[in-house]
Parts: sequence; structure tokens; C-alpha cells
Amino acid sequence: MKDWELVERLKATGRGFYTVADMEKITGLDRPSLYVSLSRLSRRGVLRRAARNLYVLPDAFPPVESLATHLYFPCYLSFESVLSRAGVISMIPYAVTFATTRKTKRTLILEQSVEFRKVREDLFFGFELADGYYIARPEKALLDSLYLAVSGKGPLTEEELDLSTLDLGLLREFAERFPPAVSRKLANILRKLG
Repeated sequence: MKDWELVERLKATGRGFYTVADMEKITGLDRPSLYVSLSRLSRRGVLRRAARNLYVLPDAFPPVESLATHLYFPCYLSFESVLSRAGVISMIPYAVTFATTRKTKRTLILEQSVEFRKVREDLFFGFELADGYYIARPEKALLDSLYLAVSGKGPLTEEELDLSTLDLGLLREFAERFPPAVSRKLANILRKLG
């Protein structure tokens, strides 16, 4: 199959990314031959390797967040990534951060650092579908961050928090589902910030 034919077939799928299994179906090649072909296609710039066993077309690929949710499901965007977007923290995070019920993991997707941080299954809530991936409400992202900070698994600089954009009623409602240590930490922060 010629390069342009492959590109047309890939575009016709309507997807922005392609797994090795997808490529196997589209090309009809067996796995060993397919890996050689994918390597050659990547070197020629026909495809771009986004992550292990995941490829995109070089001229139009989906956001890293979208790719990440397909690589390590279930997960939702949370922690510093959401807090920064919502203006709760002023720093721009180095990594794109997700909550997951699976093992904590770090990886690179399109040369962007991505972290999946484990939360308990009963704390896997408070997110919605937006832009093709799940994203935590800012209130939930704050509680996720507090949850890791209280357990010594993540930093959170309380002095830099700006809670003015958060729904405090929703924040308190979500906090009731977290361990008491998280609720106490939140109450302490709210008291300090007035």
C-alpha cells in the first residue's frame, strides 16, 4: 500500500490516533511485518509515534489529554492540571496529571510528561466529559490534591491557593466522601484563607 493510500484510509476512520491493533486491521499486515512498516513510516514522516503502540498523523493529532485517556483507562484529568486551568494555582504544571484507579504511572506522550496518580475507587467521582476526555471539577481536583498531600504522596502549597472561583458548597459536599484527614486539612485551609 502506498503512503498516500494509508493516510487516506486512516483519515477515513475519523479517529485522531491509531493503535497497533488498528493498524493491523487497516494494513492487513501481521505483527512482525507491521512493526517494521510502522518504523519506516515514522522515519519517513508519514506517521508520528505518540507513545508506545500509539500513532498519529503528523499534521493533525488530538490533544495529549485525549491520547492519555485512551492509553490508561479509567482516568480523568485532575490535580495541578485542572487547578492551573481554573486559576486556583498560578503555576503552570510541568506534567499533565490524571487520577486513576490503576497503579501510579509516568509516561511521555508526544514528548509531554504525563502522570497518572492512583486514588481509591470510592474517590473516583466528580468529573465530566469535555473535549473528548474526562476532567475533574476544580473542587474535586483540589480534594484529589489534598488527598495525596495528606498521605505524603504529593505536594500542595497552601499559600498559593486562590479559592475564589470555587463553589464552596460543592467543595464541602465532595469533601464528605473523603477520609477525615482530608476534610480537616480543607477546613484548616478555608479557615486560614478566610
